[in-house]
Amino acid sequence: MTPFDAAIASIGNARYHNHRLEGHSDTVSDGIVDDLKDFCAPFNRDLESRVIRVWNNVSAPGDRLRKVDLFVGEPTADGQPDIHRVRLAIENKSVITAHRNRTNRFDDLRKVLSAVHGARPEAIVVATVLIGVSQRVLNIPDQVHKFFRDREDEFNENVLPRLSSGDASLWEEFNWAISSNSVSDARKTVEMFRTLPTRGSGHTHVQGYDFVLLVPVKIDNVSPPSVNRDNTLGIDVDAEYKHLLERICSAYTARWHM
Repeated sequence: MTPFDAAIASIGNARYHNHRLEGHSDTVSDGIVDDLKDFCAPFNRDLESRVIRVWNNVSAPGDRLRKVDLFVGEPTADGQPDIHRVRLAIENKSVITAHRNRTNRFDDLRKVLSAVHGARPEAIVVATVLIGVSQRVLNIPDQVHKFFRDREDEFNENVLPRLSSGDASLWEEFNWAISSNSVSDARKTVEMFRTLPTRGSGHTHVQGYDFVLLVPVKIDNVSPPSVNRDNTLGIDVDAEYKHLLERICSAYTARWHM
């Protein structure tokens, strides 16, 4: 079980993925921190002794509207986060509904990287991206839900319970709200995000991510969502997640406990 399985479960419980809210992000961030507590002794000791603290959604420098999803760092004297004291920053994105938006999410990650590295080059910077593999997605936030905006009770009673349940009649009923992706879209998205700059553990002078984790998922808001472990993208989700924890722990130990 990974934090991404928990995020998918929460999407299933909500009945649909709201790509406008990126609601999976806190679940993923909190899950990574919990796993690091068990996996990385130096990290856990610093957390327990309150040398470091954890915050979600901390404003990035120079951009009030942009926030870092997970921020782990040394608190100020009054217990607040300070970007210049950050030790670990994680940004979580998703490209699910329409892969044409991949460039926007890619640019978001470039900006976060630049902001964090500019404030503290030795900070560990990680990106995770949910990559949708479904060729059609029922667009609930922008299409179906808006259609019922003056009839919220009707949406909640007649539509919401059917979402992510496998009710295939939704495709025909709301055929005007389908976002389509080509067979190659998921692969192109993976290829784009693999061009994000990365760096080795000892190369803190280089502006790059310490790890970029891409997670294929099946989310179409009609069928039950799932992590797509049996994918054609060559991504072993569980092995890659373990590698992420290893990389974070190795870098954390080298940068603050050597």
